Amino acid sequence: MELIFEISKSGRSAVQVPASDVPEVNIGDAIGPKYLRGDLDLPEVAEIDLVRHYTNLSRRNFGVDLGFYPLGSCTMKYNPKINENIAALPGFAGLHPNAPSEFAQGSLGLMYDMQRLLAGLFGMADFTLQPAAGAHGELTGVMMIRKYFEKRGEKRRRILIPDAAHGTNPASGALCGFETVTLRSNPEGGVDLNHLESLMTQDTAALMLTNPNTLGLFERNIEKVAAIVHGAGGLLYGDGANANAYLGKTRPGDLGFDVIQLNLHKTFSTPHGGGGPGSGPVGVAEKLVDFLPAPRVVKNGEGYSLSEDFPYTIGRVRAFYGNFTVIVKAYAYLRSLGEEGLRRATEMAVLNANYIKERLKSYFDLPYDRVCMHECVFSGNRQVAESGVHTSDIAKRLIDFGYHPPTIYFPLIVPEAIMIEPTETESKETLDAFCDAMIAIAKEAKENPQRIKDAPLSTPVGRLDEVLAARKPDVCWERS
Repeated sequence: MELIFEISKSGRSAVQVPASDVPEVNIGDAIGPKYLRGDLDLPEVAEIDLVRHYTNLSRRNFGVDLGFYPLGSCTMKYNPKINENIAALPGFAGLHPNAPSEFAQGSLGLMYDMQRLLAGLFGMADFTLQPAAGAHGELTGVMMIRKYFEKRGEKRRRILIPDAAHGTNPASGALCGFETVTLRSNPEGGVDLNHLESLMTQDTAALMLTNPNTLGLFERNIEKVAAIVHGAGGLLYGDGANANAYLGKTRPGDLGFDVIQLNLHKTFSTPHGGGGPGSGPVGVAEKLVDFLPAPRVVKNGEGYSLSEDFPYTIGRVRAFYGNFTVIVKAYAYLRSLGEEGLRRATEMAVLNANYIKERLKSYFDLPYDRVCMHECVFSGNRQVAESGVHTSDIAKRLIDFGYHPPTIYFPLIVPEAIMIEPTETESKETLDAFCDAMIAIAKEAKENPQRIKDAPLSTPVGRLDEVLAARKPDVCWERS
């Protein structure tokens, strides 16, 4: 497909600019020549060519509205359009973020209700909606943990992170000045309790536990884990990015978690990907409430306001109080499903993942053959050994079958990992078609491995030089 500059012809125009009805002003004289760029090299195309170009370009994009998006650990689930419609209501979309509280009672009330609903669903004393995304929520949670120990006069400098945790956890700990220490998994894919006991010293502030972990497995010994951490005076942090697996079935607060961050753009079905928007609310147990970011949405009688009157707060973590429209969409999703609907969504997410696991485990290695939660993790080791076909080749071949590739090479403790998360929104027919494609690729790896190694075969561009793309990510086009 040609670039818009390559179809440009001098003298063509997609618009007719009306004659100016105001006096002309020399911009260079008004703002100074140093702020002006040279003559802009803009494409010149007719309107019909412009429309066709961008329409054809959009058809080359892939989104959840077009097909199955089995990205593991990312929950690329369908976003009900009612969420979008509600967030676009003028009272929400048109409200200025600096509007006085008396003119924003509806929005403040929605956020207050959302905090209380989340606190009830996850067994926490209170929530903040201020963080902008999951990793931002992690950072916020660890900042509160640090403040908690500072107030107690304890100088704890280490945070434990399992080898099956989300990859952003170590960065969140390091940014807050902690040394991050890796905690081993046991042969079942859970926490190695003996290793945990040896690491939980008086210098350890917290364990950041992703549950279910990135293997898609629920921590069977969660109560023992919590007891070990609390027994050494530490805190149990929960990475709640995988809450899609237990929402409405169990509550982290009841399991011993002191802090948990959520991803509204995953669990509560709001847009995810492309760098945003996101939302990473953080819930805390009672002993950490004083350290929540300010401002906080508070209720004063029948009204609501944003209050900063909290002496032990970690302060602001964002300019405004969260990505508001994402919060609105998540609120709509939560209220439209209700308690029973949320529980049913969890049950279907787990059922779908286990269905894929059972259909594919004869064709791909399954490192942990347990009942999984929201996602299942295979290994392409068998294909590598038999025909030299790697997981990256399998992912590229899936594109030819019309599917977005799943997450690959993560979690790191599974060699040639293939992580698949179907979510609750996909039908059995979709899952069967996807599994049929994966099975066809597994058979093709034996019969015609070179075809997979040459994939994708149906895209405008085939195999790219991945090393060059990583080291020199220059995608600028220059006119010859």
